Amino acid sequence: MSASSQTSRGHDLIVIGGGPGGYTAAIRGAQLGWEVALVESEPQLGGICLNWGCIPTKSLLKQAELFRLMQRAGEFGLKASHVGFDWDKLIARSREVSLRMAGGVAQLMKKNRINVFSGWGRLTPDRQVEVATERNSEGGSILASEHILLATGSRPRSLPGIDIDGEIVISSKQAMVLPRRPKSIVIIGAGASGIEFAYFFNAFGAHVTLLEADSQILPGEDEDVAAVLVKSLRGQGIEVKTGVRVRGVKKVAAKVKRASVIYSEGGSEHSATGEIVLMAVGVEANVEDLGFAALGLATRKGVLPVNGRFETRVRGVYAIGDLIGGPQLAHSAAAEAVAAVGLMAGEGEQEVDAMQIPRLVYCQPQVASVGLTEREARAQSLEVKVGKFPFIASGKAWATGETEGFAKLIFGTRYGELLGAAAIGSEATELIAEAGLALMQEVTYEELLATVHAHPTLSEAWPEAAGAAFGMALNI
Repeated sequence: MSASSQTSRGHDLIVIGGGPGGYTAAIRGAQLGWEVALVESEPQLGGICLNWGCIPTKSLLKQAELFRLMQRAGEFGLKASHVGFDWDKLIARSREVSLRMAGGVAQLMKKNRINVFSGWGRLTPDRQVEVATERNSEGGSILASEHILLATGSRPRSLPGIDIDGEIVISSKQAMVLPRRPKSIVIIGAGASGIEFAYFFNAFGAHVTLLEADSQILPGEDEDVAAVLVKSLRGQGIEVKTGVRVRGVKKVAAKVKRASVIYSEGGSEHSATGEIVLMAVGVEANVEDLGFAALGLATRKGVLPVNGRFETRVRGVYAIGDLIGGPQLAHSAAAEAVAAVGLMAGEGEQEVDAMQIPRLVYCQPQVASVGLTEREARAQSLEVKVGKFPFIASGKAWATGETEGFAKLIFGTRYGELLGAAAIGSEATELIAEAGLALMQEVTYEELLATVHAHPTLSEAWPEAAGAAFGMALNI
């Protein structure tokens, strides 16, 4: 403990990290009547998700969707002589939405009487929390608590040998605030983030090249969904390359800055050139300068190991979210936060089943899934029945002009229980919640069929898909 440190202050719970996992844990602790401290190093609460991820990107994607829809005005009997955009206002609106939501989180902290400390939180050898004014500095407030929860999140990572300089080779953070629209961009990684940015930049006229090492885009997701999406993206003008290995990035010295991404495909070397190269190959946990060594904590494969109660090897020190691996999603971290605080309070055993965490992609058509994919179910030697309902057979889809995609359900053959669901279509990210509830409640295909769905709605696809799996669909 530094000699300049202030007097220790006791709390029932100290949370390090103010993202979705951290602030959710703080609120849950306050609801239990605990004295809670939240430590955050960034100027705004909300973490990457609210400030540089989930919220601002969805704002940008909605703007891209509206722009594309306006260009289709003639399909709906409408006339639009000129449809344009103001890049500066596009970016500004996204930032305004983010700041508004960050302000909302700050208000939630006040409402729940949570003590917010601005600074860098780290563990001390005597299992307290030191709040330094900045990273790698010493001195500051010393906080004590029986329960300490680490929720430090993650940051974008790069490929070995390729540095993110923030100008030509950028991360998602820089991609959201580019001062001008690039005419061309190469995106490395076709997971959710890479595909969303590909859709966004392409919608506003940039030439997009999307490179993916796996044999399909959205690796690990349903093969049928990936096949429909890659066809759609290519139809929108996005150049998609799968099964490629990026070897490096060569910056080209010219009047207009640009870079060439060198990659191998089919045994030969190729290159893709763009004004910007966006690294979208995933994230890495924020594990640095948290005082792990002082308490004998160590990461394993880049994440901090915890037991089934979210507790580390040090009694009273817990961790959640990207810091411990698993689904790298805001709603997963929030669910783990509620479960972890409940376990601290002795509310009984609580689990967060990764198979019940929905996975979402907000391009158009949208993609959403929960539970097992068909491939995963068959790999487990499960006997399954699969049902699909195409939106081209949906009256609501025709009415809204969005007939692309389908809903898909996977059931166990013996008992007819739901094992997994996937959807690709204009509102897939909203539709998936019903499938998630059905999965959690171990709903059978008969129960889905017996649930009356309003007509006309896109959600009618679920009972139709359930019927299709067992030869009982009515509208296909």
